[in-house]
Amino acid sequence: MSVEPALLAAEKTRPPPKRGLPGLLARDGGIVFGAVVLLLMAIIGVTAPWLGTKHPSEINPASRNRVPGYEQTIRNDDGTTRTFTYKMGSDSLGRDVYSRVVYGARISLIIGVTVALISIAIGLFIGLIAGYVRWVDAIVMRLMDGLMAIPAILLAIALVSLFRAGLLSVIVAIIVPEIPRVVRLVRSIVLSVREEPYVEAAIMAGTRTPLLLIRHILPNTVPALIVQGTFVCANAILIEAVLSFLGIGIPPETPTWGNIMAEGRGLFRIYPHNIFFPGICLALTVLAVNVLGDGLRDRLDPKLARRV
Repeated sequence: MSVEPALLAAEKTRPPPKRGLPGLLARDGGIVFGAVVLLLMAIIGVTAPWLGTKHPSEINPASRNRVPGYEQTIRNDDGTTRTFTYKMGSDSLGRDVYSRVVYGARISLIIGVTVALISIAIGLFIGLIAGYVRWVDAIVMRLMDGLMAIPAILLAIALVSLFRAGLLSVIVAIIVPEIPRVVRLVRSIVLSVREEPYVEAAIMAGTRTPLLLIRHILPNTVPALIVQGTFVCANAILIEAVLSFLGIGIPPETPTWGNIMAEGRGLFRIYPHNIFFPGICLALTVLAVNVLGDGLRDRLDPKLARRV
């Protein structure tokens, strides 16, 4: 008995795909969730000056270590009074945790997106050359293997210690460990694509190497690089938080989620809100980026794409 009639019968009895929002959530729930959370975090970061109730570095010794919801009566210069509410409490210096968390979203997203774009661009350039030019491949990949032998966080700590602590040094320190992973990904794609008949036909037709790489090989790397970029972004956000938590990343006066948690770790048992709120934002953002990457991989990879 042939299997084809049974497959055709099963195909006909399959229920039609859902349309509208329920169908979109059923097919691409991870992509929708990740995109919505990241869009929300981006809006929070951009509108931080308006969402923040206080300057993130404003110190108020009279309101140190206040619990979430604490209300403080403030007397204005004209004699009137107003009530200020610490929505997420305050830290040991009296700074508003809510304002610092809101401003911290801006720093985390800037670092994540910047590291992803730069590491993808550099890794793509090196990977294309290493995958196509054989004698370059032997040299470049040994260097990449050496960098990958060092854990990313340890390499980032070593690089940050060589420069003055700041946003630029942290970005550079995170980019360097990420480049080898992108290079290996691009190289593997180039090694498989360059053996395709259309690439060999282009070579026989006399197509120059730069044009060959851009026109015939580069498009095959785009789907994988989009997925890899999301994972690089999530890893960059996490590494920045670790560096700031250890006190060797962004300067302590700059509001980042890692700095906020580092400030509150000494009194965590008594005032857990100093770590809880930035930790939730950090975990939610990293989860959203990873889920978005998984969803994009399922949609862009023909072998893993789900049938609708």
